[in-house]
Amino acid sequence: MPPKAPLNWGLLPPAFLLPSSTRSLLPLIQQNASQSSRPAIAYTSVRTIKSTNTPRPDRFAHKPGKPALNSTSTAALERKAHSTPLRTGVLALKRGMTAVYDPSTGKRTACTVLQLDRNEVVAHKTRDKNGYWAVQIGAGQREARNVTKPMLGHFAGAHVTPKRWVAEFKVKGQEGLQVGVGQMVGAGWFNVGQWVDVRGISRGMGFAGGMKRHGFSGQPASHGQSLMHRGMGSSGGSQGSGSRVLPGKRMAGNMGNESVTVKNLRVLQVDEKNGIVVVNGCVPGPKNQVIKLQDALGKPWPKGPMSVEEGVPVEVSVGEGGAAKATASATA
Repeated sequence: MPPKAPLNWGLLPPAFLLPSSTRSLLPLIQQNASQSSRPAIAYTSVRTIKSTNTPRPDRFAHKPGKPALNSTSTAALERKAHSTPLRTGVLALKRGMTAVYDPSTGKRTACTVLQLDRNEVVAHKTRDKNGYWAVQIGAGQREARNVTKPMLGHFAGAHVTPKRWVAEFKVKGQEGLQVGVGQMVGAGWFNVGQWVDVRGISRGMGFAGGMKRHGFSGQPASHGQSLMHRGMGSSGGSQGSGSRVLPGKRMAGNMGNESVTVKNLRVLQVDEKNGIVVVNGCVPGPKNQVIKLQDALGKPWPKGPMSVEEGVPVEVSVGEGGAAKATASATA
């Protein structure tokens, strides 16, 4: 097929095709076109539908009035800064429960005794090297023959004895690293009356049924009910739920032996010499269970020591000789 001639949409048709009334206007149109120095601007109209709805906020913004969340690691640390403790925590052993009495009112308060066992700083985690701020604490003692060579070198670099337990405690910033590597953190790290959070592994109960594990009421005990008194009942529908058991259904299974956090426990007593911290209420786990003890996240930050020198009492920091005691008392 021969090529089609382009359509000249911007040109007027021939004069013989125009009506007689328009032919008289052709000289004026040509004169105005020659006098006009501004080039013609091509404009193409687009027909759309005008929406009356207001634009929706960004779906990545956690609140409509705030900007979208940033995906960088620095922005993530800034978002968690308000809930990150200012200083490190410690590892403690649960020794059991007892009770203390208020001498003024005679009120009895149940409490748990936690004992610190040679907590020493093993390493520091910095923002430049590790991506976050944290203090690595080691507690207890272990024979060198029972420790792997990489961990032996790790402990030797910090100039501490091999530890039985090692844990990390995140801090808000560099001011939380004032506790130097190799220094020991005692019970004086906490003040009487402050709030703490405890984390530990709960006591394992083995395989348990629905009534013990989730508190189900069970089936009726009479009226023809046979051998199903402690049964959990139906576990899923047929057609309505897709003929399946929905994910997350509470059923019989292993009970306990999981990480549990108890928040906002008040410190009742502190014994720096014996490394004992007494907290109000119960603590997860059996006796001799390792517990993580740190400042409470849901309470105002305590005005506690940020370094070991600020938290150790005078009688503990000085030596046993008389000259050292005299020097300490004179300095005080």
